[in-house]
Amino acid sequence: MEDLLRHLRLKSEVTTDLEEAIRSTFKTEHIQKKVVFEKAQQVCRKLYFISTGCLRTYYYAKGDKQVSSWFYTEKQFVTSWSSFYGNQVSFEYLETLEECELYSIDVTDFQNLIRKHPTFERFARLLVEEQMVFLDTYFKGYMFLSAKERYELLLSYFPAIELRVGLGQIASFLGISIETLSRIRSKK
Repeated sequence: MEDLLRHLRLKSEVTTDLEEAIRSTFKTEHIQKKVVFEKAQQVCRKLYFISTGCLRTYYYAKGDKQVSSWFYTEKQFVTSWSSFYGNQVSFEYLETLEECELYSIDVTDFQNLIRKHPTFERFARLLVEEQMVFLDTYFKGYMFLSAKERYELLLSYFPAIELRVGLGQIASFLGISIETLSRIRSKK
């Protein structure tokens, strides 16, 4: 849990009371590789911090085409963002790509920490702001990039992604075929 606390301290003060509350509300979860632990068509009620491992979010387009929407690795928070914050049914799945150690907090406990601890409220606000800035920056430019440029942008965020994620999942994220991805990679 120390890595979670260190990460929180980067964004906000963690008082003794807040640390105790975090230790009592965040739960450690060990999830094996290739496990879907949050499903679409349900409300996602947990926020996760990745201590170790790699996972992805994905959804189905046109009924049966699986599309990776993002990859997450150590020291990142993940959830079905619109479901967790909007209390609405999720359209995506969360799946481990490696064995993972996660710290999770239920939305009710998360909201209680926000109400009781002003510095946690600051952290929660900064987390949302960070997600919004990232999504805005990444995806506004993303639409106009070539397949090669999208691949290079992904590598700039995750330099070792190919060692941790299947090429089919990377191709689906980039919106290209595996063959196109192979051609791009061969020219590196």
